[in-house]
Amino acid sequence: MRPGDAAAVLCIYQAGIDSGHASFESVAPSWAAFDAGKLPEHRHVAVDDHDTVLGWVTVSPVSTRAVYAGVVEHSVYVDPAAQRLGVGRALLEALIASTEAAGIWTIQSGIFPENTASLALHQRVGFRVVGIRERVGRHAVHGHRWRDVVFVERRSPHVA
Repeated sequence: MRPGDAAAVLCIYQAGIDSGHASFESVAPSWAAFDAGKLPEHRHVAVDDHDTVLGWVTVSPVSTRAVYAGVVEHSVYVDPAAQRLGVGRALLEALIASTEAAGIWTIQSGIFPENTASLALHQRVGFRVVGIRERVGRHAVHGHRWRDVVFVERRSPHVA
């Protein structure tokens, strides 16, 4: 993922937000804000033969404490037109490879329970459901109603 991918990345992010099942956010951030919160060595985009961005994956640290240096939270988004083509799986596999090479032992995320495709994808690449955080946040896109989040994680069998 490079700065030249910013417009496409944020457009795909907004499409996920607009679906109502991908994020508590109501609008994609500016590129500067997006860029500031992500670890640069674990940003990947999937592109087609014409270099059109089909999806992206990034991670953020979960804490600044040294004891959690090997734990990250990820986000993965696929353009609606490219869903069910293996893009999400390819992105997660690239992320797993880059994080393991860097000594990261846990990748975690929260997924709305209605996003069954994302839950199934994550389970296929080795994530497990840790639990459900009930009514963890209010969703502005859905009239400020409370939403549950399924907490998933993948523990590396190769690190730690």
